[in-house]
Amino acid sequence: MRVSVLGAGAFGTALAISLAQKGNVTLWARNADHVADMQASRANGLRLPGVDFPENLSLTSDISQALSADVILLAVPMQQLAGFLADNIAPDSTANLVACCKGFEVSTGRGPVSVIRDAAPQATAAILTGPSFAADIARGLPTALTLACADEGAGKRLQQALTTPNLRLYRTTDTQGAELGGALKNVIAIACGVAIGAGLGQSARAALMTRGFSEMTRLAQHMGAETATLAGLSGFGDLVLTCTSEQSRNYRLGLSLGAGDSFDPTTTVEGAATARAIVQMTQTSGVDMPITQTVARLLDGAADVPTSMAALLSRPLKEE
Repeated sequence: MRVSVLGAGAFGTALAISLAQKGNVTLWARNADHVADMQASRANGLRLPGVDFPENLSLTSDISQALSADVILLAVPMQQLAGFLADNIAPDSTANLVACCKGFEVSTGRGPVSVIRDAAPQATAAILTGPSFAADIARGLPTALTLACADEGAGKRLQQALTTPNLRLYRTTDTQGAELGGALKNVIAIACGVAIGAGLGQSARAALMTRGFSEMTRLAQHMGAETATLAGLSGFGDLVLTCTSEQSRNYRLGLSLGAGDSFDPTTTVEGAATARAIVQMTQTSGVDMPITQTVARLLDGAADVPTSMAALLSRPLKEE
């Protein structure tokens, strides 16, 4: 299968580099000047410096060329996905569209697979998610990811097409669980960054990760997702990675909040939008989401770190 990656950020570029180990891959970027620079240098110095492109990787700013592939990976920010699809994907498209972003739309509460289905109902909609930093993937370091597709037959074909020597893909039909795990772990990562940034220690981070995973599982159960999906790569696996490394933008944002430092406002941090979206989604559901609510208040300046941590610690005592 011919593969195109739409979006030449760090993660999209890393996926294209890894997939080019198997065959020809096209990497699309909107900015023609950026494409020209990458063609000349055979690297993405702007988003993923220090990693050379393999020969099988071609570059284009021509969206029609990129859309001619058999499998199209959508490596665009979650909050821009719906607009991107509306501009570039025909409503009657039957393409294989694989979301490579994590989160929920603030305006609608939709996850990436739902956004694809609404934009192109006849297309095959899937999501690729799990513990993965762009720099690791691009350097050929190994990891395992979840590929979620409701159509089991299509999922098997995509699994074969997208598995590479350093990317091992596990398949599931539970797209909702995969969406939830990939989105919610970013919120918990912000909370863990806050704890470390505020000097609350490693034990506090471990407690937040554990109770955060409980929170993720509660919402997944409420929404009809499979708890086993949350316990896998797209949930627990990604949670461990994102809550413990400064390569995570969500964790770095939390560190800045906890330490009272400034953070680059131009950096895309999906967990911030997700926290706000989840609070809106659960206002009338009765699902207890204290960590997510705390993160949303911190991001909106409605609470400070000491008050927030005190509130979490003074919650009613209960069984685990």
